[in-house]
Amino acid sequence: MLNFQSSIFNNFMRVLITGGAGFLGSHLCEFLVNKGFDVVCMDNLLTGDISNIAHIRTEKFLFINHDVTNYIYLDGEVDYILHFASPASPIDYLELPIQTLKVGSLGTHKALGLAKEKKAVFLLASTSEVYGDPLIHPQREDYWGNVNPIGPRGVYDEAKRFAEALTMAYHRYHGVDTRIVRIFNTFGPRMRLHDGRVVPTFLRQAILGEDLTIFGDGMQTRSFCYVADLIEGIYRLMLSQTNEPVNIGNPGEMTILEFAHLIKNITSSKSEIVFKDLPVDDPKVRQPDIQRARSLLGWEPQVSIEEGLTNTYLWIKDRIQRLMEKGKKS
Repeated sequence: MLNFQSSIFNNFMRVLITGGAGFLGSHLCEFLVNKGFDVVCMDNLLTGDISNIAHIRTEKFLFINHDVTNYIYLDGEVDYILHFASPASPIDYLELPIQTLKVGSLGTHKALGLAKEKKAVFLLASTSEVYGDPLIHPQREDYWGNVNPIGPRGVYDEAKRFAEALTMAYHRYHGVDTRIVRIFNTFGPRMRLHDGRVVPTFLRQAILGEDLTIFGDGMQTRSFCYVADLIEGIYRLMLSQTNEPVNIGNPGEMTILEFAHLIKNITSSKSEIVFKDLPVDDPKVRQPDIQRARSLLGWEPQVSIEEGLTNTYLWIKDRIQRLMEKGKKS
């Protein structure tokens, strides 16, 4: 078993995180800076937000505004490249379909080229969406998926599937030391209030006293992982010797209807639950099989969904209050 408290991070290891100003990227930046890494955050702020990293004030952190679908130049040595650049919510990739495909293809190609040049470990942020609307349950890493390549969600699903194929091609043909993390539904502070994902949407609606909108009959399932657990899993994968994809997520499964009631309880909201039509190709089930993460990384989630939701609720509530106060002043 790898000693994850080793002195590796005392040797001035340098990490590039693409998409580092986004929800997950910013948590990674903060985590690795605190571990002692020199961190370069690269983001064109298409869906990221500079406020997510504004609190990281240290000489060990550098922000570069750059679109990774263009040639990436970075002076000096780089030990790890974590490729997290991509629109990641349904609203984003439905509004930005070409950009989503470009960052999954051209952006991954440019980032892998840099990893090859620098002889750096390359970690790809993939997604459970590569499984599509799955025909097996829970989803294991050896499942090839059930994806509609020409549906509205296909721009994201296929961008990530292509990115995985390109990553493994660079590993096999060029000998790049690669990692692939398949990220399942993750939530926590710094999620955008209107990004379309269920956690910030339900919490925002509950706080404002609006109806909680469920798409379909609410019997579709999801598994929610708190961001701190996810980041720990990614860190362990980064330091491992594992080249094959690894699911990182919480195997605790619940229906969206159950989740809506949990949100109402945590927020003490009087919001009503209403139902709308299910979007095209929306997955009916989603649950990770994390046996590979358990055996290879010694990882499994530690934060309960109630604790994680409470932390996220308090952050979103504060965010809404600040925005309302700012609106009144202006």
